[in-house]
Amino acid sequence: MPNSPCTPNPGLAGLLDETRWSWTQFANAVNRTGAEAGLSLRYDQSAVSHWLSGTMPRARARPVILEVLARRLGRPVTHAEAGFAAPAGAGESGDVLEDLIDVGRADMDPSRRGVLTAGVYSAALAVPLFPDLAGAVERGTGRTARIGSGEVATVRTMTDRIADILDELGGGHARPMAAAFLVNTVAPYLKASATERIRKDMLAAASDLVYLTGWMAMYERDHGLGQRYYGKALKLAGAAEDHLTYCRTLRGMSLQASNLGYGSKALRLADAAAEASPEAGPRLRAFLAGQQAHAASMTGDRHSAIARLGEAETALSKADSRRESVGGYDASAYHFHESHVLYEFKDLSGSIRALRQSLKVQPRQERQGRVHSNALLAQRQFESGHVEAACVTWHTFLDDYVQLSTARGDEHFDTMRRRVRPYGKIRAVRELAERARSVAALKS
Repeated sequence: MPNSPCTPNPGLAGLLDETRWSWTQFANAVNRTGAEAGLSLRYDQSAVSHWLSGTMPRARARPVILEVLARRLGRPVTHAEAGFAAPAGAGESGDVLEDLIDVGRADMDPSRRGVLTAGVYSAALAVPLFPDLAGAVERGTGRTARIGSGEVATVRTMTDRIADILDELGGGHARPMAAAFLVNTVAPYLKASATERIRKDMLAAASDLVYLTGWMAMYERDHGLGQRYYGKALKLAGAAEDHLTYCRTLRGMSLQASNLGYGSKALRLADAAAEASPEAGPRLRAFLAGQQAHAASMTGDRHSAIARLGEAETALSKADSRRESVGGYDASAYHFHESHVLYEFKDLSGSIRALRQSLKVQPRQERQGRVHSNALLAQRQFESGHVEAACVTWHTFLDDYVQLSTARGDEHFDTMRRRVRPYGKIRAVRELAERARSVAALKS
């Protein structure tokens, strides 16, 4: 919340300390920058003293003050960071870029992340329609650096690298890196001046990165935060007029709803994504149809679920072999969806077979996905009464788990230890429990 007139403004004080300016130097910089915008400002050190004491600067002066701080510090500064009220007309969610910077900056800092993750996922949140998102992101002011195709390529390449780190080392390492890149590099690019084509390319590239960051938050069980990132990804995609990225993000939101047990909402989101992407290539069509199948099975609609699975399989057979770091879909993902559908319809043995096939064709570098799949496979083997087979699979799970930083993996680890505890008379369980104690000590 913005500071009241009688409450000191620690946000602004901290920023001013970073500048290493005196109050007079700060006031003079605000006056000079205001003149660039056609404003006649006459601030001095007494005005700065009042701001620091909690007096809110006039609305017309706040963007100037933020610009002064951003130029001095070499990074974007938001209203919230400076303790200022949100700009008029920003709406409930505030400015897209400012909110993204605030969320990303807090996500970088473990001591502040708890405030973010306390947010509750909203199953009733309205999803903006693609045509309504034009102009959702403000244009650059022209007072910052100019960007070109090289900067767009940088964002695309970094997104690919972060996706690789996610696969190999887990979201605990990849997500803070993504948040830092969003705040320190992508946000300034989005505020920079550019041609219309480059601006839209950058918005689309940023949307992919924000989608990936939201997916990591969702995967790590930070669902309220993941939903916020997804919302920003939708708006960036809309501003870029990038229909495919918008649809891919809707599909990610459907996956999140299905993870939380909201089958009907998951189906609505998956259907909306599929309906909104007539120009999608075969891989994206398979991606969307697979999620539709999973969501339909959650609602008990066997006919639709099987039909969508068939569509996913057919579309995937027409796709090339290219691997996509963001929103990719392959045979492993298809069999994973198949396993979900079969499990929803109480075909436990079929679900296990599909999971085994998914793991068999899964790319070797996708360690995080393999951890999740092996954990699910072990749990379903256990559920079917095959305790020793489950122990074998859980050992495979542990092989990868020890190399990852992942909250979902931690959750699977806790589930494993809890489920096998009553079966301590079985030798395979005792051996697994002994290894689990070693792994727990290593992770602590």
